[in-house]
Amino acid sequence: MTVPGPLIAQWDPGTATTTSWGSATWLVSEAATAGAEQTFGVVTIDPGCANPLHLHPNCEEILYVVSGRCDHRIGDETVPLGPGMAICIPRGTPHCARTTSTERLVVVVSFSSPDRQVVNLEGGDIA
Repeated sequence: MTVPGPLIAQWDPGTATTTSWGSATWLVSEAATAGAEQTFGVVTIDPGCANPLHLHPNCEEILYVVSGRCDHRIGDETVPLGPGMAICIPRGTPHCARTTSTERLVVVVSFSSPDRQVVNLEGGDIA
């Protein structure tokens, strides 16, 4: 068996996909990295903004807050999150986050699939 060499990826906000609510940069994924078995990236949500309610039918999501604060809706519950906190969102569970701080929310996000699928439950922008 041949073991692939490591992939080195660096977060560059200039390469992010921008949205009406913030941005997302996927550093590792099936599309970005041949042979990847996860999706990993950095998501930002601007103050006072929220990403659309959505779910991932093919993977769980782990989200770690680097800076900023948010109210994270997961199913029927809303959980306040701040720096150093993490949340695990089960596969198929509707969720979204609204920034509650005056600074931008910055989160590191990992998905258990290299081809993260998204079902947007609210019209409009991508989730």
